[in-house]
Amino acid sequence: MSMDDTTQTQLTPVLVHLMKSVLYRDTHGALWQNLALLEARVRDYVAVLGLELWLDEAEGYAFLKQRPGDDADGGDTPKLVARRPLSYPVSLLCVLLRKRLAEADHGGGDVKTVVTRDDLHLAMRVYLKPLANEARQAEQMDTAINKTVELGFLKPLAEAQHFEVRRIVKALVDADWLVDVNEKLEVYRRHAE
Repeated sequence: MSMDDTTQTQLTPVLVHLMKSVLYRDTHGALWQNLALLEARVRDYVAVLGLELWLDEAEGYAFLKQRPGDDADGGDTPKLVARRPLSYPVSLLCVLLRKRLAEADHGGGDVKTVVTRDDLHLAMRVYLKPLANEARQAEQMDTAINKTVELGFLKPLAEAQHFEVRRIVKALVDADWLVDVNEKLEVYRRHAE
């Protein structure tokens, strides 16, 4: 097998995985190593598709996103990465998860931040309009939690009703946005009243 064949064999799985979802160092060790070795080739390849590699080595995740400059070309370039608005409960939950990560980082605790479904319900309830039917509100919160799991911001753990807050939520709710988080949460709280 030539060097190019070996490189191709390593590159293809990395690209396919990135096209489908987020690549995590702790979950996909071999792919992560190949990404580290072939980062420049990955960047070159996805650039042709109008994408860029977002790689956070410190936090251990990588994903693809649409190149920012592609919106300025009049919209002729087809988009591979769809942008979808998040519902209010999902947006709220992402902000709360990001705040929880910031608190954990500030506290210097464990690298993993673990929350329970009950923790999430309690945190969200403050910012959601109270419903006469508590079961319906719990269902609304569970729907937001499930969507957040689907988006990859929460990872279910073996222990029932426990989740790891995935650090990729920092890419959605960045540090600049987090500066305003208390103000945003106050707006959400007023919205619930």
